[in-house]
Amino acid sequence: MRRILPLLALAALPVLAQQPAQPPVVGIKSFKEVALFPEREAPAAAVSLNESRLSAEVSATVKEVAFDVGQVALKGAVLIRLETRDYELALAKAQAALESSRARAKLAEQQLNRARELARQNFYSAEALTQKETESAVQQSQVKLDEAQLAQARRNLEKCTLRAPFQAIVRGRQAQVGELAAPGTPLLTLSDAANIEIAAQVPPRDVESLKGAGEVRFSGSGGEFKVRLLRISPAISREARTVEVRLAFAAKPAAPGADGRILWRDLQPHLPAELVSKRGPAFGVFVLEGDKARFVALPGAQEGRPVAAAMLTDKTLVTEGRHGLADGQAVQIKK
Repeated sequence: MRRILPLLALAALPVLAQQPAQPPVVGIKSFKEVALFPEREAPAAAVSLNESRLSAEVSATVKEVAFDVGQVALKGAVLIRLETRDYELALAKAQAALESSRARAKLAEQQLNRARELARQNFYSAEALTQKETESAVQQSQVKLDEAQLAQARRNLEKCTLRAPFQAIVRGRQAQVGELAAPGTPLLTLSDAANIEIAAQVPPRDVESLKGAGEVRFSGSGGEFKVRLLRISPAISREARTVEVRLAFAAKPAAPGADGRILWRDLQPHLPAELVSKRGPAFGVFVLEGDKARFVALPGAQEGRPVAAAMLTDKTLVTEGRHGLADGQAVQIKK
C-alpha cells in the first residue's frame, strides 16, 4: 500500500504541469483619471527697480535733512538742503558779468554801424572797418560765454536742493546737518516705492511650464499676491544653475526686499510618481493594449518624481498588479 501512493502522486505530476498558468489580474484606469498637474515653485524676492545712493553734486554744508530712515517721500519732494550763500554770490557775479558784456557788445555794435556809414561815404578805411567788425564779434562771443556762466551758476544753486527722483523710501541716512558735503559724497540711500518687480530664480527645466502657466502667485511675508510674467533672462547662473525671471505685481505690490516664493501650476498633465516603473535601464509605465500590458518608456522620467506624459492622454494605464509584469504579457482585468 505504501508503494502505491507515491506512484499515484508521480503519475499526477505531468497532468498538473500541463495546465496553463492564469494571466495576472490587474487594475486599470484611464490616464485622465490619474493625471495630475503639479504645483511648481521657485525662490523669489520683491526688488525695487531703483536702489539709489543720493549724492552731493557741489561742495557745501548740509543745512537741512527733511526725511529720515523709514519715511516715504513723493517724487520731487525736497530731501536735503545745502548752504546756498556761496552759490548765490556766484550767481550775482555771473549776472553782473553778463550785463557788462551785453553793454560792451551794444557799444561795439553801435560803433560798427557808424563805421559802416562812414565807410560808405569814403571817410573810413576798409582796414578800420574790419577791425570794428572783429571787435563786435568778440563782444558777441563774450555775451554767449557770460550767458553760459550764468546758466552754470544758476544750475549750481539748484544743486543745493536735493529732491526725490522718484517716490522713495529712505533706507539709509549718511548726511548730518553741519557737515561739509563734497561732490560725490553719499547723503541718502533710497528705494523706489512705486516701481517694484519680483526677481525669481527658476531651474531651467521649469521655465517652459512657467511660460505656459495660467496663473502665477508670489507668496511671502506680506501675504500672497497675483503676479504676471515680464521677462526671462536667456543666461543661466553659473553658480546656482538657475535662470533669473522677472515678474510684475498685478495690483498693490509687496514691500521692497520681501522674500518668498513664486507658485504656479503646470498645465501639462503628469503621471503620478507611484505609477512610474523601471524595466531595464528605462523608466516608464504599463498601458493596456487589448489583453496585453505594454511597457511605454517615458523620456526624462525619474524614480519618485511625477513625469510629464502628454502622450498618454488617450491611454489606459495598469495601476494595480504591475510590479511583476513584463512587456507584452497577457493580463486579466480586475472586476
